[in-house]
Amino acid sequence: MLGFVPPLPQQPGRPPSSGHMIVCGDDALARRLAVELRFIYGERVTLLLPPGRDANNPETPLTQRGRAAALFGRMSAAMNRAGNGSGTTGGNGSTGGSGDTNAGVEAVRIMEAPEPSDDVLEEAGIDRAAALALVYDDDERNIRAALTARRLNPRLRLVIRLYNRKLGQHLEELLDQAAAVAMPGIDPALLDASTTVLSDADTAAPALAATALTGSNKIIQAEGLLLRAAERPPPRPGEHADPGLCTLALLSSTTNDPAGAEGSDSSGDEAPQLLPDERAVADATGRGTVVLEAISRADPARPATRMGGRGAPLAQIFSRRLRWSALGFALAAVALVIASLLTTKDTALHSAYLTVLDLLGMNDPAEGASPARQIIQILSGIAGLLLLPLLIAAVLEAFGTLRTASSLRRPPRGLGGHVVLLGLGKIGTRVLVRLRELDIPVVVVEEDPEARGIPLARSLHVPTVIGDVTQEGVLEAAKIYRARALLALTSIDTTNLEAALYARSVKPDLRVALRLYDDEFATAVYRTLRTAHPQALTRSRSVSHLAAPSFAVAMMGRQILGAVPVERKVMLFAALEVAGHPQLEGHTVEQAFRAGAWRVLAIDATPPADRNPDLAALPPFDPEGDATPPPSGLVWDLHPGYVLRAQDRVVIAATRRGLAELLRRQRSAVPGR
Repeated sequence: MLGFVPPLPQQPGRPPSSGHMIVCGDDALARRLAVELRFIYGERVTLLLPPGRDANNPETPLTQRGRAAALFGRMSAAMNRAGNGSGTTGGNGSTGGSGDTNAGVEAVRIMEAPEPSDDVLEEAGIDRAAALALVYDDDERNIRAALTARRLNPRLRLVIRLYNRKLGQHLEELLDQAAAVAMPGIDPALLDASTTVLSDADTAAPALAATALTGSNKIIQAEGLLLRAAERPPPRPGEHADPGLCTLALLSSTTNDPAGAEGSDSSGDEAPQLLPDERAVADATGRGTVVLEAISRADPARPATRMGGRGAPLAQIFSRRLRWSALGFALAAVALVIASLLTTKDTALHSAYLTVLDLLGMNDPAEGASPARQIIQILSGIAGLLLLPLLIAAVLEAFGTLRTASSLRRPPRGLGGHVVLLGLGKIGTRVLVRLRELDIPVVVVEEDPEARGIPLARSLHVPTVIGDVTQEGVLEAAKIYRARALLALTSIDTTNLEAALYARSVKPDLRVALRLYDDEFATAVYRTLRTAHPQALTRSRSVSHLAAPSFAVAMMGRQILGAVPVERKVMLFAALEVAGHPQLEGHTVEQAFRAGAWRVLAIDATPPADRNPDLAALPPFDPEGDATPPPSGLVWDLHPGYVLRAQDRVVIAATRRGLAELLRRQRSAVPGR
């Protein structure tokens, strides 16, 4: 069905071969996904892009085709430099050299069309394609194209990018039902993989949110369990790093260089080492690590909390200054009551009554009373004069608060230890939700008052600063000098960089994470910031780089539980059926481990007929009948001698190349798959 040996290149004008894959999109994710499928999985790929702007005009940005060509050229050169036998095959059957970027360009057939219409999809070879990815940055366009593609080819595997989660669930059910009607008797496993709806924002948000937190924990959820991967800093001299349950990666950071190199696939010896064996871990003393720290049961998803909580409504209505003034007045009134009680020898109730009359000016002069009583009455009258403006201020503040309940909050004066989040687009909104679920205080900076995430920030009462982050005073308004971290997540690399540089000038030790697309640019930025601020943590993340592996594995009909960044590499957690994998079936857990490629972490002991098809989802249970979810079928504490059987389903940690090799071996071992 699908060959994993890199095929002869498809020229831009030549129709594709049978079993190829089609990627339709209009941004970086489409180009990254095409790179992933072509250079990691060796698939034939047709990339459908919208027409770029005029390439003859030097003042216009690079065209879509030009961006794709540049990315493919860099990827081809990187693959050839790696020298590991997985380079791209050129048109003459030879592997292109490091300077031959044409090999990378010709390996992917690039088409340009404004919309994925019937004619365009037919020209792209939709009737002969094995899978189609629709990753436009527009839910409506993706839905319309998905319905068209399912009609043109009912057997097609669809991977759809949707931001709306609820709509995505309904669309997946609808398209799966259409596939079942078109193919009666289809295998349920194949039907489950026939349509996959993913969100790049949901994929990248946990990793981006974790970057802002000390320890950089990454959470992977599988069947009601949470797998926690923790980033451990290099141990101090004489200390030994805690290996956790197992070591998933060795970082580039060392005891002598705590910042590390933030290495990527093309960083050579400076790159992090994924899934090392015991010998490599033992020899890597003094290096930072990513370890499998803990496995715990997942609680049902809880909504993001409001800043300030629900238990202090007065704090949301009345200002702190007014509350302190009211407290001072109350203490003064109590002091007057005590003074009256001590001087007049009256009862406590009568003393309080007289004091209230005096405060409210009820015209009950203390004629003929003792001098002490008269002095207390005068003091009470003076205090009563202060009560009137206090009551007026309270009424005005309450009225103003109720009138502006739907408006955005300003950062409070005493706020500190918060995360400053730049940008409330699709990615920033998801990261905001994630941070609030973790009860992390956040201040948002957004230039557009009509941005996608503004209503969410308003509903969560998250302090928001509306303004251009590159303008002076905007970051100061967000209390950047008291913040714990800065997440620069706008879609413009230069804006994120400018904000990071300015924030570092205000607070040199600030923890910074930037959203940057270009890998070479991100590496240069990281190394420069590390040199200028060696004691501060800097991280650069690409949303398309984090999301593309999950979309690519879905194109191959497999389920990804999570993708976590390890510096500028990506490690995948996937669910696989052991059957048909010669590297797994019949081998022990210890024998199935391949350093630098994959590692078995857990098995699903549930009988195949009773398994939950989606391991990433919580198993269904009746909350009224049982307060806790049923026991999970996943077994994480595996004995190294356990023999993997064909009926087992396993959870593995793998590199992108390791997972591609597993799937390639499976297809070559099982004819017709």
